[in-house]
Amino acid sequence: MLIPSIDFMDGRIVQLEQGERLAIETRDIDGWIARLTPFPLVQVIDLDAAMGRGDNADLLRTVCGRLPCQIGGGIRTVDAARRALDMGARRVIIGSALFDDRGVAAASARAFASAIGPASLVAAVDSRGGRVVIHGWKTRLPIGPEEAARALEPFAASFLYTHVDTEGLIEGVNRAAVLSMRAATRRRLIVAGGIRSREEIEWLDSLGIDGVVGMAIYKGIISLAGARDRRDFSAHAGAESHTIRRQENG
Repeated sequence: MLIPSIDFMDGRIVQLEQGERLAIETRDIDGWIARLTPFPLVQVIDLDAAMGRGDNADLLRTVCGRLPCQIGGGIRTVDAARRALDMGARRVIIGSALFDDRGVAAASARAFASAIGPASLVAAVDSRGGRVVIHGWKTRLPIGPEEAARALEPFAASFLYTHVDTEGLIEGVNRAAVLSMRAATRRRLIVAGGIRSREEIEWLDSLGIDGVVGMAIYKGIISLAGARDRRDFSAHAGAESHTIRRQENG
């Protein structure tokens, strides 16, 4: 499944290269909401909240009221995760709060899972140079993304794996890294970073993996035509929940 992304910064929709260089910006928020209406799920990230310099909460609330969303960016506490769900998010993406300077912070992950349920928790595992990075991709941890996924698997129903090395560059998905992550976890896997073609989305889908696409959509490299009906997401989500329950029951 293709998951389009909306990243907010300073009240605008933006796309950044490597999380730093501004490549695209627009204030046509209503227009993009309308374009993304056919999609069964949209990813919405508050970059200002992620960087600790305010937030775009009103915009997130607007988008969540009009589109089915998973949202992230600066969600570091259980209360913040609950607020995200209260504003209408289907799922919440949590990254840095699941880690400490040694690796996975199991107590924190357990607290989030207990408060909002594993089905509502998307654990963000961001990788640069083969190691997990947190705090806006600035802090490098001494563990790889596969180890992180294995440690977090009891707490989250889904993983968002971002291959930072290719994020925003439209150079294609790193297939070796994706296959390594697929082998590391039985949970639903969502991949971001460099996706540039429908063929890549189809390849990911053949592995049971969803692909988040931002830059390639905003630059018109991947067309929005042919989006799936919302009913596909309902069936997909039901199958996913059944799989999670079956795995947790042994």
